[in-house]
Amino acid sequence: MAEPVEAGAETAPARSATVPWTAIAWFGALLLACYFPVLKRLAHDWYIDEDMGHGFFVPVVACYIAWQRRDAILSKSYRHDFLGLVPLLLGAALLAFGTFGVELFVTRAAFVVSLIGVLLTLGGWALIIELYFPLILLLFMIPLPSVIYYQITFPLQLLASQVAEVSLSLVGIPVLREGNVLELPSQKLSVVEACSGIRSLMSLSFLALVYGFFFDSKPWMRWLLLAVTIPIAIFANAMRVTLTGLFSEVNPEFARGLFHSLEGWVIFMVALALLAGFHQAFNRLYARFHGNR
Repeated sequence: MAEPVEAGAETAPARSATVPWTAIAWFGALLLACYFPVLKRLAHDWYIDEDMGHGFFVPVVACYIAWQRRDAILSKSYRHDFLGLVPLLLGAALLAFGTFGVELFVTRAAFVVSLIGVLLTLGGWALIIELYFPLILLLFMIPLPSVIYYQITFPLQLLASQVAEVSLSLVGIPVLREGNVLELPSQKLSVVEACSGIRSLMSLSFLALVYGFFFDSKPWMRWLLLAVTIPIAIFANAMRVTLTGLFSEVNPEFARGLFHSLEGWVIFMVALALLAGFHQAFNRLYARFHGNR
């Protein structure tokens, strides 16, 4: 027999599924245990490779951004999606293939793929959508595969050499270029891989996305800033090679050692300033255009 509901009484709303934190913690711990040798080697490469010094900050920033979105994440309902087993199995296959084939990039990419599989299995696509940006950032902690790295590096070396040749000639310094080698009156300068600009391009790309996330509410702005980092990094690196040529005419020791490293840091800060300046200028044009519509 149905009981009457008292006046003013409220029925309890149906409770939605919250984030499965316990399951995520358990599977996350298992994932870290499985990939511990891979992650240990990756952290070692961050330490010894100046191109990947930003790698230490990538997981920290990704976790912080996920924490910043905690209110939005907790406000959604989630359900299991066993389609996540597909990336989990793919990650396991990539780990095995990369381990037996001694391909570091594949084993490291397998970790991100497996992490996506865990989140998709436990929280479904709703959780993946909420965490898509931190997951994309994790890709920047993985060094480029050797094949792609050298395909990018050599053209950047030649481009930096060509720009430096023209710039030095304009300021009155005679220079003869042979490939990526600049012959100056005082010495020969070789634009090596470390001076190709790939280092600043990788770090600047990561910082562009993070900068766009924290300083602009428009999601598409992050990807615009990411695209702008390419010409900015190329320009900044060409400026570094040109300044190295100028300083080396004063003192050849300025082309190497501590001074050369400090010069690189200064040029990188200039590149960051150019990125921020582009962002501010573009936002003003964007606001003016939409204000006149």
